[in-house]
Amino acid sequence: MDLNTLWFILIAVLYIGFFVLEGFDFGVGMLLPFLSKHSDSETQDRFRRTMINTIGPHWDANEVWLLTAGGATFAAFPHWYATMFSGFYFALFLLLAALIVRGVAFEFRSKDENPKWRKLWDTCIFIGSALPALLLGVAFANLVHGVPINAEMHYTGTFFTLLNPYSIVAGLDTVLTFALYGAIFLALKTKGEVMERAEKAARRLWLPALIVTMLLLVMTYFYTDILTKLGVNPGVIPITGVVAFLLSYYFIRRKQMGWAFILVAISIAFAFISEFLILFPRVMVSSLNPEWSLTIYNASSSPYTLRVMTIIAIIFVPVVLAYQGWSYWVFRRRISGSPEELTY
Repeated sequence: MDLNTLWFILIAVLYIGFFVLEGFDFGVGMLLPFLSKHSDSETQDRFRRTMINTIGPHWDANEVWLLTAGGATFAAFPHWYATMFSGFYFALFLLLAALIVRGVAFEFRSKDENPKWRKLWDTCIFIGSALPALLLGVAFANLVHGVPINAEMHYTGTFFTLLNPYSIVAGLDTVLTFALYGAIFLALKTKGEVMERAEKAARRLWLPALIVTMLLLVMTYFYTDILTKLGVNPGVIPITGVVAFLLSYYFIRRKQMGWAFILVAISIAFAFISEFLILFPRVMVSSLNPEWSLTIYNASSSPYTLRVMTIIAIIFVPVVLAYQGWSYWVFRRRISGSPEELTY
């Protein structure tokens, strides 16, 4: 295995890790206005604080996976970074703005007890969760669908070029799947009425998420060149992902949310593993001419740069993984919603 392939795999792992870890995080944010509704304003606020506190210790560390993936893309495959970040500029600007506002909202929401103040930041949390989920689905669908890239590796389309039927369905799929994922996570991490509402939401979201996922799977055969220019055959990986998603409903119905959470996480991971396998060795498909597609070879840094990056990764990646694993272990208990537990 050469270093180009190694770094393609490492970047894929970073993006997949982000989706698996931040997916339920986004889901909780999207469900915030809906699962917390209550006629009593104090109870509603307590429900919302309970939901936010389930992801409070994790959301910022989860987003580091995306930042690291972007940084690794810049260092290992600068032409990929340049083409994607310039071509998807407005979409990525919206993504970044939403993530910033979302992070600020988590920290500022409970600084004032004024209901209007808290409602403002709750809205920011919702938008800052739903919009990135949608945009990331659109962006990653376009990587495999193909975008107008010329022989000089320049993106020649506009923002609206990215909004094709395939990418829109993919964006809707990530929104629904992450909402389901978030509901399952809430059912795992809370007690009482919030847990019951989360369980009910998971049961309701499962079927719409399945329908859109299956639609996207079918569209992949018609809106991509998978049948004529397949990278690495993903084999049973996408099928296994679908089976895992189907099995998750059994455990949702039985309220065995731990297994349901694992199965949905597997389905998300396997979906993106399949995408990267289909792409390889390409990193962005050109819709103008397949020969103008960016690959791990024509878009890469020098061999020396890749060697240095590999040494750094070997040293620091295990440390980061150990720290994040430790943080999840420390904050593993359920949240009942009592005032002394709510720090956000």
